Amino acid sequence: MRQPLRWPWLDFDVDDVLAPAIAVRVDVTETRAEVPEHWHRKGQLVFALGGGVTCRVPGGLWMVPPHCGVWIPGGMRHSNIATANARIFFVYIEPGAADLPDRCCTLSISPLLRELIIELSDCAPSDERCDFLGRILLAELPLMPVQQLHLPISAELRLRRIAEALADDPADRRTLAELANHVALSESSLARLVVKETGLTFGRWRRQLHLIVALRELASGASVQQVSGDLGYESVTAFITMFKKALGKPPAKYLGDIAQNSGSAFIA
Repeated sequence: MRQPLRWPWLDFDVDDVLAPAIAVRVDVTETRAEVPEHWHRKGQLVFALGGGVTCRVPGGLWMVPPHCGVWIPGGMRHSNIATANARIFFVYIEPGAADLPDRCCTLSISPLLRELIIELSDCAPSDERCDFLGRILLAELPLMPVQQLHLPISAELRLRRIAEALADDPADRRTLAELANHVALSESSLARLVVKETGLTFGRWRRQLHLIVALRELASGASVQQVSGDLGYESVTAFITMFKKALGKPPAKYLGDIAQNSGSAFIA
């Protein structure tokens, strides 16, 4: 069961603050938490210092990988789901304050940018220090490499039903034929529809979902064995093989390398 994400301040509307950049830190307790679908005028960078966060936006599912942040442009509807015991930072940026993408994307977070976000979250928006830190952050953020690790989700109703079912239960191992029957399509028709709407075959699309869930759970402290079982793999070896084929490294080395070098590239 997901609990509402608790904000540190009551009746706080980020759009009322005119500072170029402000940051809010939210600590999640033992239970998963969710910010329901909403939007705001400011752009938002979602960054997790611990645990994992998944962002839903129209047309896609984005996870916040370790040492990266997900950028959501202002005006875009979205929701955020955090794992238990996550430490999350939301950075809100005035439109036009920095040269940032006009689409949702994953950005690397340098050690300098990470420290700026942490410091910014500790000062009030009216503080002169907040303005100083915000301007350095806005100069640094556009320099961050864009990474790609997201799950395309079509607005087509039948595909959205399948996507939501598999996202809610990643261990669901129904075949393409079984899922096609579930939405009253033939297997070949569903296969063509998935490619048309997402650009991926069904097998690659489901693998991408598993990678998103796996990275989120591993980042929150789950073991490889636990994640493998939660995703319905017959063995840990099968899961590691899938992970290594997709991202070039086994899970432990992949996450370890990211921790040492926050500029590492993600292979989508």
